[in-house]
Amino acid sequence: MQTKRVVVTGMGVISPIGLDLESYWTGLRTGKCGIGPVTLFDASRLACRVAAEAADFNPRDHFEVRMVQRMARFSQMAVVAAREAVKNAGLPERLDDLNAAIMLGNCIGGIESQCDAENKLFEKGPSRIPAMTAPKMIINEGAGNISIDLGVHGPVHTIMTACATGTDALGHALDAIRLGRADLVITGGVEAPLTEFTLGCFCSIKALSTGYNDTPEQASRPFDKDRDGFVMGEGAGILIFESLDHAQKRGAPILAEVAGWGGTGDGYHLTAPKPDAVNVKRAILMALEDGGLTPADIDYINAHGTSTPTNDPVETKGIKDAFGAIDAYRVKVSSIKGAIGHTLGAAGALEGIACVKAIQDGFFPPTLHLQNPDPECDLDYVPNQGVEGDIRAAISLSLGFGGHNSVIAFKKFQ
Repeated sequence: MQTKRVVVTGMGVISPIGLDLESYWTGLRTGKCGIGPVTLFDASRLACRVAAEAADFNPRDHFEVRMVQRMARFSQMAVVAAREAVKNAGLPERLDDLNAAIMLGNCIGGIESQCDAENKLFEKGPSRIPAMTAPKMIINEGAGNISIDLGVHGPVHTIMTACATGTDALGHALDAIRLGRADLVITGGVEAPLTEFTLGCFCSIKALSTGYNDTPEQASRPFDKDRDGFVMGEGAGILIFESLDHAQKRGAPILAEVAGWGGTGDGYHLTAPKPDAVNVKRAILMALEDGGLTPADIDYINAHGTSTPTNDPVETKGIKDAFGAIDAYRVKVSSIKGAIGHTLGAAGALEGIACVKAIQDGFFPPTLHLQNPDPECDLDYVPNQGVEGDIRAAISLSLGFGGHNSVIAFKKFQ
């Protein structure tokens, strides 16, 4: 059976460095950093007091007051980014008549709604829990609200594989179109996890940066020897995947081709990657094989690059083992988490969007705050300033708690 070709026709973004696609990409190109002191709540009791907030996002710019009250913050971001992606793809505002589906990634759900409800429970009793708490806190609410807002009547699914969530959502969207389950899929990831509870949980396992509270813009420093943990962020990245036939039939803009996807599990540890990186290597090679690509075809890798002591060297080893001595040192690798922090379920989607824009513009985005290279991390990480160059194909790599490894490959559309 001949595999359907799948292309990207639209993208939408809410991020700490821009509230739409173009401002996001401009921010990445110019080295803008969206990390600063926490302002969404009082973080004074926490060991980590920095985050990457989408500070200017105001849901009242996009929704009536009653809808703002009925939707959690992550869901609001998902719908706004989906609307931009649909418009960017030249699609109608309502998709009722199309064979469309949704594959959205999310990890935390409406955690701020849950925290607010628990405060009311403890202070005033269960009768004072807000009525919409249950639907606002579950992770499928983002996909459900996109479906309602845009009129999507095909499969509406939510994917959750920790920090690999966004990339896995893209992979499942690719498969859905190849299998003929939909002509187009609204896919990507969204996260709005910034509460005292959430940061406190990650502080308790010593995953977050704590040494840069006075210089927050320096806190996320992937592959740098002085990195001390990740910085939590929020945002949404939505892509429109379409079968090539469907896109061409309606004269859609084709931004890039989705070449392949690979995923593996470490079967090793809940929070630490397997040190030998063998399953990272396997995921990379699976994505390349699925896309009919070889390491020699790849010009750019958007790395997971969390700025944690354990992730960065393991990921580097996985890239080296998959690409071999020549191509590993030829290919350019960067992590955009120095700019936008780690957006958990949205990370793979926002990084996938960065790959598509990199291919379109011929530009390798930088790894910010890489000032003191770690000897274990010795690839070309495009330190601090992006560079121009032709990009034929790119992969985005994600590693998640639980041992999830996921890789999505994009290439120039021919």
